[in-house]
Amino acid sequence: MCEADFSDPSYSFVDLDVLIDRIAGDLRAHGFSHVPAALPEPLWQALHAEVATAPAGQLKAASVGRFNARVANSEVRRDAILWIEGASDAQRAWMAFASRLQVELNRRLLLGLFSFESHFAHYAPGAFYKRHLDAFRGQANRRLSVVAYLNEAWSPEDGGRLVLYDPEHDETALAEIQPEGGSLVVFLSEEFPHEVLSASKDRFSIAGWFRVNSSNSGRVDPPR
Repeated sequence: MCEADFSDPSYSFVDLDVLIDRIAGDLRAHGFSHVPAALPEPLWQALHAEVATAPAGQLKAASVGRFNARVANSEVRRDAILWIEGASDAQRAWMAFASRLQVELNRRLLLGLFSFESHFAHYAPGAFYKRHLDAFRGQANRRLSVVAYLNEAWSPEDGGRLVLYDPEHDETALAEIQPEGGSLVVFLSEEFPHEVLSASKDRFSIAGWFRVNSSNSGRVDPPR
């Protein structure tokens, strides 16, 4: 089993096994999981501080598409992103949590998760991400999407909800999730269309994906 290595004890999860059991049960039953207050408060506040105070120019306009066809498209999404590479104790604690989650979900659900990548996301006031899938069935290697919210004192009037749609009836919203600090959302990447609604103030989160290994003789996967 992969053991989490938290350099700062305040970043440790109080009952990580219970959290993972809940996520696994939700995925088995519904294909998605929403757990409020899942992340330790010191951890998500430290991650919030990193992205909110990142020097100008570090966050880049997000793009759409795959591989060499990726382009910026402000009509589809207007967030800015910064890839998480483990440059701080807080980032390493987040990556350790993801590693433990990968191992345990593979053990419980046999998902074949092979690797994980994630980035900070900043949605300035008015920014959005229109409805989309994180992976198209049979055409990509993203298996499981993960979103963690890093917002302090968020209220429903601030907007910025994540909307998950029914895979069978894509006009039907299954869940509308407030981006409250510490909340965690996990869902099957190929199954659930979703969108990020605009907010009236700065909105911060982490978006991540567990991938399966689809390498072949001509291409190493997963790519960045």
